[in-house]
Amino acid sequence: MIKVSLISLGCAKNLVDSEIMIGHLHQAGMVVIPEAEKADVVIVNTCSFIDSSKEESIGHILEVHQNRGLRKRRKEQKLIVAGCMSQRFSKDLSSELAHEVDAFIGLDQITRVAPIIEGIFAKERGANPVSEVHVTPRSTYIPDYNTPRFRLTPKHFAYVKIAEGCNHPCTFCIIPQIRGRHRSRTVDSVVAEARQLVKEGVRELNLISQDTTFFGMDTWDERPNPRTPVDSRRGAALTTLLRELNAIEGDFWIRLLYTHPAHWSDELIQTIAECPKVARYIDIPLQHISDAMLERMQRETSGGYIRDLIRRIRAGIPGIAVRTTFIVGFPGETEADVDELCDFIRETKFERLGVFRYSQEEGTRGAKMEHQVPAKVKEARWHRLMALQQEIARGVSKSQVGRTIRVLVEEPGVARGEADAPDIDGRVYLPRDLPVGEFVDVKINSFHDYDLLALPTGEQPVVYKIAKQAQ
Repeated sequence: MIKVSLISLGCAKNLVDSEIMIGHLHQAGMVVIPEAEKADVVIVNTCSFIDSSKEESIGHILEVHQNRGLRKRRKEQKLIVAGCMSQRFSKDLSSELAHEVDAFIGLDQITRVAPIIEGIFAKERGANPVSEVHVTPRSTYIPDYNTPRFRLTPKHFAYVKIAEGCNHPCTFCIIPQIRGRHRSRTVDSVVAEARQLVKEGVRELNLISQDTTFFGMDTWDERPNPRTPVDSRRGAALTTLLRELNAIEGDFWIRLLYTHPAHWSDELIQTIAECPKVARYIDIPLQHISDAMLERMQRETSGGYIRDLIRRIRAGIPGIAVRTTFIVGFPGETEADVDELCDFIRETKFERLGVFRYSQEEGTRGAKMEHQVPAKVKEARWHRLMALQQEIARGVSKSQVGRTIRVLVEEPGVARGEADAPDIDGRVYLPRDLPVGEFVDVKINSFHDYDLLALPTGEQPVVYKIAKQAQ
């Protein structure tokens, strides 16, 4: 019986790919174990979004190879590289890592991982083996509701990939070249998966894709104006899906992640407001507010459009928490652009915010642009924005003191509210005896920067000590 260990790197979308691979390994009768040193095969599911993620992926690959050498299992234990980096750099890696890696698997081959492993063991290997490459030039695969899958998340929440790929021309991003053009699942397929997850006890469905708000639009005859009412459009849309999911029986949250600002509409705002199971939280990466930067990034939005959109979202969905991300140091960015961005953040007071330093990615148009910003300048701008947001976050957290909110208990003593997505946002600290994986109503009695401290309603406040987390 073949034993396999899988290392999953990168985002939630990559995690779903790992879950699908494990599901197919189990279906083939293979055993998946956490200890790489005991496995017959180690799979590294890589990320390749920015330089730091590539470095992390390469580091894990070389570490696995080095460890099997130290254990004198170099010929016995097989090493497979999968995921975005394998898809993006398969030709280069297959020559540079020919003696370290046994096979490279592309994004379209994740359902074929078991027969690929069997083929590796069936094939006699020479003293100087050459890596096998199983990568198609352009990814077209999309999972369905009945795709074999083994969830790696806790029992109470799951990621639901509703679409794959991206059609946007952002000049800083390599994702469309890696994962292909946008392709949506059907509403029926997503609802069938969601219904099964809720039956299994899932309390939070996190909807993910490269562009969640574009869901269904790729099936229309013509791409309409985002503000066109749904009734006059052709085909399904995210609004259709949300209403169908909201109608599923059970007590659970629906969380929207990775929404592109260009595809928001008044109909979507109204739908979220009318669907009580949709968490009062949106993830909407804006990347910048300066018109000059948005144009150079080819974000298909403008500063005026973004300001108006945030105003409409907050007016239309009372109590909404808005998470966004910005990029600093994009080619041509000036101090005036950064000043405008800081003013916008200060005025808007986002409940959740992250900042990326621009990464000059090979193969993107941004990498070839003039006026690249020095690393030291990027770093200074990053610190400036993060210091500003920390001040705002304290104010947001302080405003929660005295309120009663509903939280989902993650682990003993730790929970998340509607305003907190898994892994990326703050936490709510509470007594350790509350049931993990269940909803609890708590009263906020204190805060610590990004985190809240709470007690179940009706209990008297106590003092908690929590470690300060790096943000």
